[in-house]
Amino acid sequence: MRVVGLDVSRTLAEIAYLEHGEVKSGGRIDLVQGTLARWAATQLRTTDHVVLEATGNTTAVVNAVRSHVARVAVANPFQVRLIAEARVKTDKIDAAVLAQLYASGFLPEVWIPDDATQTLRRQVARRAQIVRQRVRLKNEVHSVLHTYLIPRCPAADLFGHKGRAWLANQPLPMEERLGVEQRLRELDRLGDDLKTIDRLLGEAVVHNQAVQQLLTITGVNATVAIGIWAAIGDVTRFRSPEKLVSYFGLNPSVYQSGTQPARHGHISKRGRSHARAMLVEAAWAASKSPGPLRAFFHRIRAKRGLQVAAVATARKLAIIAWHVLTKDEPYAHHRPSLLAIKRRALELQAGQPARRGQKGPAAAYSIKQLRDRERATVEREERAYAKRVAHWQERPPARRHNASA
Repeated sequence: MRVVGLDVSRTLAEIAYLEHGEVKSGGRIDLVQGTLARWAATQLRTTDHVVLEATGNTTAVVNAVRSHVARVAVANPFQVRLIAEARVKTDKIDAAVLAQLYASGFLPEVWIPDDATQTLRRQVARRAQIVRQRVRLKNEVHSVLHTYLIPRCPAADLFGHKGRAWLANQPLPMEERLGVEQRLRELDRLGDDLKTIDRLLGEAVVHNQAVQQLLTITGVNATVAIGIWAAIGDVTRFRSPEKLVSYFGLNPSVYQSGTQPARHGHISKRGRSHARAMLVEAAWAASKSPGPLRAFFHRIRAKRGLQVAAVATARKLAIIAWHVLTKDEPYAHHRPSLLAIKRRALELQAGQPARRGQKGPAAAYSIKQLRDRERATVEREERAYAKRVAHWQERPPARRHNASA
């Protein structure tokens, strides 16, 4: 077996061949589709194993060489630096190090998603970028109003019809008014792009069983469920819920040396940041909905404060998501009528026609007696959880052991 190490940059890739314990340089190759395809077809063998670090163009490189070799491995760049950091660093050395780490079994690999998951991830990332741009534009408009001492808009939404009519009558200098109008036009254009991406996302997952199960979790809407599923992909690669928590970067950092007890710090934040932010967003929503998750949030908030409680609830949501997906079962404390509303919203997002005048599965939420009965059920479960954990206390700090002990 020959191991081919690729040190990939923006436009070039340094090649190293490891065979029979000897490393040979393969020179450089331009990262252009035609050039890379010709190199893969003429220089690679069907028994080769190719290894490269995860970068922005990793997917394109993997797709170009995958059909010509036995296996393609993608390394975690952060962990590779921890293992093989050197004072002398060149592309040629990096390519050789990747090949040697893989051959010796010490290469920290990352999962290569399939094409459908990769497409879903790109769409989720594009949606997040559009949302950030819209937030920036709205903040710029608010900043202009604040600069000229204009009071708060009486309408609930400054960027709705009533809010914009109010904004047009405010005393602003001509250049500032032109700037606000330009931002509003850009906001409308981004809003149209957001609707298009939401529809594509809805069409991709409207019949996805995993997304349907994630919707049963309190605080998780269609946007959060799609984002979490895109980040997870194949849930079977996580052997335990703690592995998934670590993947999202919600696990606490640990410091321990010698005989000193372990000290736990802030969360590691080493995982997928966008999915972690979505879980925190869902945690805030769960803290306002009746159920055991709200009782958990309040218990942590009383001891550690709001922010720690939100992160702890996000970690709890990640654990619940692992169990829901691996067992293919709904969340035990969901409300059926509210779940029907979520699923119908996902169908409408996917472009399915609205059935006006017809009673569908989501019509039960409009019945007040049924809605109150379901809410009373989860409130009882919330009180039962709060009663069960009322006597729990934080674990005391570990004792220090001296040398004689």
